Amino acid sequence: MQLYNKLSAKERAALIEEAGKDRLTLSFYQYAKIENPQEFRDQLFIVWDKLDVLGRIYIANEGINGQLSLPADRFNAFKTHLDTIDFLKDIRLNIAVEQDNMSFLKLKVKVRKKIVADGLNDETFDVTNKGVHVGAEKFNELIEDDNTVLVDMRNHYESEIGHFKNAVTPDVDTFRESLDIIEDDLKEHKEDKNLVMYCTGGIRCEKASAYFKHKGFKNVFQLEGGIIEYTRQVKEQDLENKFIGKNFVFDERRAEKISDDVIAQCHQCGAPCDVHTNCANDACHLLFIQCDKCKAEMDNCCSSTCKEIIALPYEEQKALRKGQGNSNDIFKKGRSENLPFKKDLRNISDNFKSNKA
Repeated sequence: MQLYNKLSAKERAALIEEAGKDRLTLSFYQYAKIENPQEFRDQLFIVWDKLDVLGRIYIANEGINGQLSLPADRFNAFKTHLDTIDFLKDIRLNIAVEQDNMSFLKLKVKVRKKIVADGLNDETFDVTNKGVHVGAEKFNELIEDDNTVLVDMRNHYESEIGHFKNAVTPDVDTFRESLDIIEDDLKEHKEDKNLVMYCTGGIRCEKASAYFKHKGFKNVFQLEGGIIEYTRQVKEQDLENKFIGKNFVFDERRAEKISDDVIAQCHQCGAPCDVHTNCANDACHLLFIQCDKCKAEMDNCCSSTCKEIIALPYEEQKALRKGQGNSNDIFKKGRSENLPFKKDLRNISDNFKSNKA
């Protein structure tokens, strides 16, 4: 019985091309009590592998978080299977704004301690006492209210390429970092302001809204279904789109265009650009924004050092990587000191702060 992916990404891509079928990319999550995550994980893998589901799914005692793709003609079979599971029956599935048959190339169903790394002790507060869920129309009304503080619950590299107008975008690398920062920044407004939050598909706001209510915030709201569902409702209901730029996604597409605005800059030259890439040096693999001109000049690398490394014979590159873990830069993403334009911006900011002091 097959319980794990056995094909490489290259082999899977070839099979997808050969099949010639359109695939759907979608996501969903659900907080629910799962007594035996490993057993549940194995059951899902067996069924979904037969349906040619590919993606990244996390299972924990607290629930499930799935981002995946499947052949469009098997969507009904997939939905029928979900409906056989009590806590997944009639669950909302966030269909991607932009489709790509190669969005996922492996099926990875993993058991984790949590379905989102939030760093919280769930025993210390009521995780079910969540904020008010609002749809796109109400969300648009709320964020135009002077009494509202709109907060992006995503990381800096996500909000950098797209966010809602006038949103607070915490300069953080991880979700867990943002929680204490937001509480501290807004501590004077726990009772007199509307705290309105949003994220990609809604899962981060589920836990964050309960946490902030526990911390004393009185008027807490969250965008139902996140940016993905907001975009669908805006089109369906002919509402004003208040999101500018792209929505970052955690698959091979890397982003979905929500508006035509380009609000980010190439991390190497500063030209308008909102296309993420991974450094071609496998020992680095830094995620950063790179324009076509810099991509050609730098051979898809983040630095001259990485460019020199990928010019070496493959065996020499492997020897250099031997015994090495991931570069710390991979976790900094667009903040790496290797990126000249971003480094210049930080220096300008630091000098401004020094002079102001």
